[in-house]
Amino acid sequence: MSNVELWLDCQATIGESPTWYAPTESFYWIDVKEPALHCLGAEGERRRWSFESDVGAFALMEGGEAALLALRDGLFRLDLTTGATALVAAAPYDPAYFRFNEGICDAAGRFWIGVMFDPVSDTLAARRAGAMHCFTFADGLMAVPDRSELHNGFAWSADGAVFYWSHSLAHSVWRAPYNLATGAIGAAEPFVGVSAGEGVPDGAAMDEEGCYWCALHGGGALHRYDSQGALIAKIALPVSQPTMCCFAGANLDILVVTSARQNLSPQQLSHEPHAGGIFRLRPGVRGAPRPCTVRPLLGTGTAAELRRSP
Repeated sequence: MSNVELWLDCQATIGESPTWYAPTESFYWIDVKEPALHCLGAEGERRRWSFESDVGAFALMEGGEAALLALRDGLFRLDLTTGATALVAAAPYDPAYFRFNEGICDAAGRFWIGVMFDPVSDTLAARRAGAMHCFTFADGLMAVPDRSELHNGFAWSADGAVFYWSHSLAHSVWRAPYNLATGAIGAAEPFVGVSAGEGVPDGAAMDEEGCYWCALHGGGALHRYDSQGALIAKIALPVSQPTMCCFAGANLDILVVTSARQNLSPQQLSHEPHAGGIFRLRPGVRGAPRPCTVRPLLGTGTAAELRRSP
């Protein structure tokens, strides 16, 4: 395993959603609080699309010609050529208190999106949970019974038959069987518990050996868990707030990690000047391909439903 290296010193407030798009060998990511979608092309060209409200996740669509943005105010279609946006679905919550956080596509083209309690101005508001949602163009946004103050860690097993996600503030990672044909989530079960001293489980990725890689926000590390939830590797990072990881490159053998600098003091930033940067390493294992495209669907066949919400 090679050393962790700084790849892009982008100084993101909250860098998130690293995404490798194999058809064009492009790498995408977002900054949640300096809201923008960024792209690094195969030839090193950089592009940026800025927005007026927090962006919590995105997916590509229409052969990479457009993106579906999960903004605080709802889902929007972004034309990647013109930069024009159009509302697709209004936010299913009060955007004064909640925003979308975390998103992932399944292999059929559904877009699964989490929610975070993140008030715009009322910082003394009592914390409360929001529902996970699934979006298709046929059915729109559908809430599922899983509720959390902060959804994170979405990932699929290599065969798409198991769905993983975390409740970050509860320091817990869950998993459940998944029916790709219908979009139905089966009975959820605890997968991993993370102690408070290790940070909170944030964004995640799966490798080809069936292991779950998780960024530990506040813990300055990546954890690798086997299929039984046993911790089998820890990788220290030069930043305290890693946010998400993904496998990239033609062989999916590069692990890329985004990070944040939000809420770090000047003294902390002096010790980690590249906080908010994007890092990469070669972990010695290849990643499982991750779907990242929303597709038109005839319908889900059934409302995606957790039969037992954690």
